[in-house]
Amino acid sequence: MIALRPAAAADAELLAYWDTKPHVIAATGDDDSEDWVAYFAERSDWRWTFVAEDDGRPVGLVQLIDPAVEETHYWGEIEPNLRALDIWIGEEADLGRGFGTAMMRLAIEECFADPDVTAIVIDPLESNVDARRFYGRLGFREIGPRRFGTDDCLVYRLERGDWLIR
Repeated sequence: MIALRPAAAADAELLAYWDTKPHVIAATGDDDSEDWVAYFAERSDWRWTFVAEDDGRPVGLVQLIDPAVEETHYWGEIEPNLRALDIWIGEEADLGRGFGTAMMRLAIEECFADPDVTAIVIDPLESNVDARRFYGRLGFREIGPRRFGTDDCLVYRLERGDWLIR
């Protein structure tokens, strides 16, 4: 059974290792590798990071961000009361086992647990057709193309009302 727990500095080595995996790079882009030691040294009130575990075994990462206040302004000018979501499975052997769907459902519930959050945005690479299909099955609607850094992405959005009626 999948559960999310807050990520901690002790996870830095594992997360750095996952960042080197070809399927993670293919999903997140070449320029998205994180310095996880520095990441955990920083305190943030606009970012929440979770490790997904299957019966206590780490299988993936979920990151939630308040895109209107995050310090890099990655999303540019964006309305308040949203969450941006990133997700990936760490090991190739764990792909296709339903972990991603379980992780996304938990992440979406975490986002909408805050009654002020009106919608969730996500930015899969345009080339990541599997991820785009996956998000569509969860109710995300394509908003359109956008270039983030060197990555050509498609922005998707899930409205609170669309999730709650599912």
